[in-house]
Amino acid sequence: MSLRSFFIIALCFACIQNSRAQEDSTQLKFFQPAPSLNKGRAIGLSTGLGATYAGAMIGLNYIWYKDSPRSKFNFFNDAKEWKQVDKLGHLHGAYFESVWATQMLKWAGVNHKKASIYGGLMGFTLQSSIEIFDGFSEKWGASWSDIGFNALGSAMALTQNLLWQEQRIRSKYSFHKVSYPDAQLEQRAIDLYGEGKIERLIKDYNSLAIWVSVTPSRFMKNPRPQAKWLALSVGYMGGDMYGGFDNSWEDENGNTIDRNDIEQYRRFFFSLDIDFEQFPAKKPGWKTLLNVMNIIKAPMPAMEFNTKGQVIFHPMFYLNWNKPIVLKD
Repeated sequence: MSLRSFFIIALCFACIQNSRAQEDSTQLKFFQPAPSLNKGRAIGLSTGLGATYAGAMIGLNYIWYKDSPRSKFNFFNDAKEWKQVDKLGHLHGAYFESVWATQMLKWAGVNHKKASIYGGLMGFTLQSSIEIFDGFSEKWGASWSDIGFNALGSAMALTQNLLWQEQRIRSKYSFHKVSYPDAQLEQRAIDLYGEGKIERLIKDYNSLAIWVSVTPSRFMKNPRPQAKWLALSVGYMGGDMYGGFDNSWEDENGNTIDRNDIEQYRRFFFSLDIDFEQFPAKKPGWKTLLNVMNIIKAPMPAMEFNTKGQVIFHPMFYLNWNKPIVLKD
C-alpha cells in the first residue's frame, strides 16, 4: 500500500458519483442495484470511470513522479524488499479494487458472472497500471512480483465470486503506530515514509498489517444469528525496517549509515475479526457502507509470534491503543 493507492480508492467513489447524473427514470433508489442492465447507470459508470481514471493517472504522475528522473522502460527485482509487506499491499489493493469494481458493475445491472470477470480484470488493471509509471522511472522500475501479487489479489476476489457468489475470505488492512527509538531512525522513517499522518497510514511498512479474514458462518448451512458476524483472522507485518533489503543507507551528503545493529524481522498474528456485511441492514446505503468497512480489520485482541522468538499478547491491537504483554522474550 502507498499514497498511490489513494488515487485508486478515490477513482472508485468518483465514478459512482459521476454515474449518478446519468441515471434514467426507473425510479431506483441510488444505492439499490439495478435488476437488469440499466443504460443510464452503465453510461454514467463507463464515462465516470474513464474520466476519473485519466484524471487520477495525470494527478499521480504530477504528485509522485514529476520530480523523479525518467529512463527507458525497465524492470527491477524487488521481490526480497521490505519483508514482502509491500507485496501483500499490492494483493490487498487489487483485491478490494476487484471487489468494488464487481459491485459497481452489479449496481449498474450487469449480471453476476460478467460483473465478476470484468470486475476482476478492472481491479488488476487499475493496480497494475502503476507499473507503467514505475517502469519509466530511473528510481524504481516495473516489478514482475508486484504484477504477480496484483493478479493474486484479483484472482482471490474473482474465484470467490464465481464459486460462492460472495466473499467468504477477505483481505483486510490495519495500522499500528510505531515509535522509533532514536532521532536518527525517526529521521530515516520520515525520509522513507513521510511525516504526515495520512502518509504514515499508507506508507509506513513498519506500522501496517495485511490480514486474511475468514467468516466461518458463511460456510455453514444454519449458523447462529448472534455469531454470523464473527471472523477468524491471520495477519502479517514487518518490523524495524529502515531499508528495502537491510538497515543501511546513504544520507543526503553521500555518507553510508549502517544500522544493521537493529535486525529486520517478521511478525505473525492470530486474532478475531468482524464481518461487517453480516450485520443486518435494510437500507441499501447502509449495506454499501458496511461493505466498504469490510476492507478494514476490526480492533480485537491478537496473539503475536515473531522471528525474534517473542510471543506477545495484544489486548487491543489497533492504531496506538496497543499495550502489549510479552509472554516470551
